[in-house]
Amino acid sequence: MHSIPIVAVDATALAQFCVDAKASAPLFAAWVVQTQFKATPHTFCLLPSQDALHPIAAVLVGVAVNKHAVVDDVYCLSHLPFGLPEGCYHLATKGEKGEAGLPATGLEITPALATLSIGLGSYKFSRYKRLSRAPAVIALGLTPECLQAQRVVDAAALTRDLVNTPTEDMGPAHLADVAQRIAADCGGQYQEWVGEALLTANFPAVHAVGRASHRPPRVFEITWGNPAHPRIAIVGKGVCFDTGGLNMKGADGMRNMKKDMGGSAHALALAQLIMQAKLPVRIQMLVAAVENAVSGDAYRPGEIVSSRKGLKIEIGNTDAEGRVILADVLAFAAENEPELILDFATLTGAARVALGPELPAVFSNNDAWAARFEAAAKAERDPIWRMPLWQPYQAMIDSSIGDVVNSGGAHAGAITAALFLQRFVPENQAWMHVDVFSWNMKNRAGRPEGGEAQSLRAAFSMIAAQYPAA
Repeated sequence: MHSIPIVAVDATALAQFCVDAKASAPLFAAWVVQTQFKATPHTFCLLPSQDALHPIAAVLVGVAVNKHAVVDDVYCLSHLPFGLPEGCYHLATKGEKGEAGLPATGLEITPALATLSIGLGSYKFSRYKRLSRAPAVIALGLTPECLQAQRVVDAAALTRDLVNTPTEDMGPAHLADVAQRIAADCGGQYQEWVGEALLTANFPAVHAVGRASHRPPRVFEITWGNPAHPRIAIVGKGVCFDTGGLNMKGADGMRNMKKDMGGSAHALALAQLIMQAKLPVRIQMLVAAVENAVSGDAYRPGEIVSSRKGLKIEIGNTDAEGRVILADVLAFAAENEPELILDFATLTGAARVALGPELPAVFSNNDAWAARFEAAAKAERDPIWRMPLWQPYQAMIDSSIGDVVNSGGAHAGAITAALFLQRFVPENQAWMHVDVFSWNMKNRAGRPEGGEAQSLRAAFSMIAAQYPAA
């Protein structure tokens, strides 16, 4: 099958390409000048062929390099799958360029980075709307690094698909079905507690939030790994739709609340990655899955809700439901004394006000784990930003009739939400909380509008670095 080479260039490499092309392929040099291609990152230039059957001889793609002259932009090739004409392509090698009549000039992109970049750019959510075209086929390597990069792409696609799916097809039971499939595929054990069984199993806060929906609330769990290995707990907020409850959201605030289960999507994807990589850890993945609905059985502002830990939660606002359901599953995770509890949640609008939609807020009671997460985020180009667990703000969530109130007032909303969660984690238990948006506000190459995996690559890299596979 005919395959078209892709040559990566920055401005310097492009200048050398044109110099070399004047001798070996003058048509290419003239074409670059004529089209005014400048090798700007995330652009490309189709080089014409004199073969009528194969009119494209090669593709020049503009990329950026870092201070070490290395291409490390995760999205360097993400515009190609739906930008290039349909067909078959491959990343050119130095030797192959010369054989194809191209100057042996270009920048190397590691096959693993190319796999990640192209994979993220090939994603489209097509469950309900047929794609107008297929992505271009770009052949990539089959090295272990490439295969792992493809697993990361698949995990990101899983996260995006779950978040993008409307609640009618992604309620608590649907989410549990996905968890069961992942457990079965990866050799994990699955368990769940549904509806009134939540009270028997001591998840009263989850039950209180979810009882108003016609679709019963549930907690589900995947466990996997050798019990002798270090234990890691991964927790996800699974509010499959959030009306705000009796403190109902306005129309604009409710529009995208199908994404309020984004934390659970991240937790499932991370668990899948760990199991596929066979890391030497014992994982417990927990999700509290509910709909925050309105009915005669809805929990009310001013009520006192019991929790697994025994703390009494005063409900200041029914729209602060995510932290209430997380309280039970965090307490449950802590009972097994893992080396780390890592939770993901689309928890607060305040985090978006502080950091915007692209930068997850991270809170941790353990500086060593927080430093590992920050280092992994930098290495993976998967940004996070650590924020403080500012203890004087504990006073904002003190309750006059209970142990803690679930709304902290007008200020420091992301911090007070994290402080609320911290009350359900033992003092000596390492814990990190990721307040993640799980959504792209606009279309960009590799980052389509809609559901998004944010901090997922960093989280997996952190755990893999701490517990490397044999």
